[in-house]
Amino acid sequence: MNLILNAIAALGRGAIAACRATGALAIFAATGLINILLPPFYPRLIGRALLGMGFLSLPVVSLTAVFAGMVIALQSYTGFARFSAQSQTATIVVLSVVRELGPVLASLMMAGRAGAAMAAELGTMRVTDQIDALQTLSTNPMKFLVAPRLLAGIVAMPLLVLVADILGVLGGYVVCTLKLGFDGHAYLASTWSALQPIDVLSGLAKAVVFGFVIALSGCYHGYRSRGGAEGVGSATTSAVVMASVLILALDYVMTEAFFTR
Repeated sequence: MNLILNAIAALGRGAIAACRATGALAIFAATGLINILLPPFYPRLIGRALLGMGFLSLPVVSLTAVFAGMVIALQSYTGFARFSAQSQTATIVVLSVVRELGPVLASLMMAGRAGAAMAAELGTMRVTDQIDALQTLSTNPMKFLVAPRLLAGIVAMPLLVLVADILGVLGGYVVCTLKLGFDGHAYLASTWSALQPIDVLSGLAKAVVFGFVIALSGCYHGYRSRGGAEGVGSATTSAVVMASVLILALDYVMTEAFFTR
């Protein structure tokens, strides 16, 4: 009997802790969004955050997109060859990249790079009392530290996804034309005819949400970091893990919302 009661108590404690963490994250997100909209604004901090999340993340996102497009082209051709439907390779490449691989892979790379960097930076500021010093100087840390990063994530991620889409399709084009013997003009015509506005818009909508999630996760865990260097490391790991899981979960939810009738 005691074992059953202990198990129920543990389950209850876990549920309460999960609700408490979800509520804290929701309040943090709402506060960050409000501070994005209300003055004062810090253009220099926003530009710095855009540089870190956008331009400096471009190389890793570009390489990921190119090789993902190349792999999808090879795998699609191999699968379609069994049914003599190799002509559909271009369609699969462009839809896979624009709808899914572009937003998801770019976001996962961003989470590993920029999300971890934000968590480490804010965590270090927290454990060295720099955030407390900002409050002492009558500066709102949410406005000064969190809001610029959230806005940068919302703006930078769609731009990176556009680049990833183009390079992913280009990678598939290179493999199909140079290795698999496709005619370049026919491949491009098939790609263009298969692409619909909803495909691009759905990918960009995902990018906006994913960018916000990455910045939110990094800022949240870094801002609440405790316990010195060990706490900063734990916050960095938690930020990347939470962002990655949320990206994959939200990808399913948004895909179903856009394409399920």
